Amino acid sequence: MKKIAAFLSILFVFGSIACNKDWISEQFEHYVSFKAPLNGDDVTPVYIRYKPEGVVHYQLPVIVSGSTNNDKDLLVHIGVDPDTLSAFNNANFQNRTDLYYKELTSQYFKIPDTVSIPKEVNTNKINIGFSLKNIDLVNKWILPLAIQPSTGYTPNPRRNYSKALLRIVPFNDYSGIYSGTALKIYLKGEESGAAIVKSEIEAYVVDESSVFFYAGTVDENKTDRRYYKINAHFDDQTKEVTLGSDNPSIKFNVNQKIYYTVEDVKDALQPYLVHRYVTINNIDYNFTDYTSATNASIDYTVRGSLIMERKINTQIPDEDQAIQW
Repeated sequence: MKKIAAFLSILFVFGSIACNKDWISEQFEHYVSFKAPLNGDDVTPVYIRYKPEGVVHYQLPVIVSGSTNNDKDLLVHIGVDPDTLSAFNNANFQNRTDLYYKELTSQYFKIPDTVSIPKEVNTNKINIGFSLKNIDLVNKWILPLAIQPSTGYTPNPRRNYSKALLRIVPFNDYSGIYSGTALKIYLKGEESGAAIVKSEIEAYVVDESSVFFYAGTVDENKTDRRYYKINAHFDDQTKEVTLGSDNPSIKFNVNQKIYYTVEDVKDALQPYLVHRYVTINNIDYNFTDYTSATNASIDYTVRGSLIMERKINTQIPDEDQAIQW
């Protein structure tokens, strides 16, 4: 019995030595990849604080995979990849070209052609500069990037690792997704009757103090959404919100003054977390839908309030990362 135990002990020792040698050698390929997690739409949202002047920088990580450290100096080539965006649009939207993501034009960004990853280092970041003044967010903008093949490294063969579809989302203090459950949409003249309610209403950046949203039930999936933009300007001094439309055909009219509040509430269990609530009160406007029905128009009254919550981690210095999107 003692001989058997001794024999098993020897086998265990040699087995451990073999396993240790396995861990010293590389278990996987040293592929080069982006770190660009996908959301539910299979794109990577990139939140950029809107600034009318100057450049806002975003750092996109590039990583070297494997069970051991990168063993050589790498110069990784990065390029814009319109073909991947085109294939993505065709696969997801087919003939609904109005829903296609648009390739971000070069006037809005600058990106280096290469990024270096030194030996014994497994990651570095691409510094992308964004200048988003006057960008029109009726369009859904994507910056499509790819790791280009070159000598000395291998791009990850998995598409979502060697390619990145960056959905550019500028933000200001008032943009984001508002709860729409307290905003009622009525047929004009039937305000005491049944109302239509949208669970969420998204507000998009116009400038530092303004956003736009779509009137009534219109959203970014509607073909002619551009005609139903409602601009909202927030006055930090008077706390008044001024609504307006550039399209006279929707006969937009505001019936009373609209105000907003901003309130910060510390989380009861996580004191580093702040809940910031932006509430828009006394909304009351009319508009005409003149495109949904052939040779007819429909008048609506919209009344109620909107509220947006932002959860902000005060321990994180970078604003775009501190906000829990």
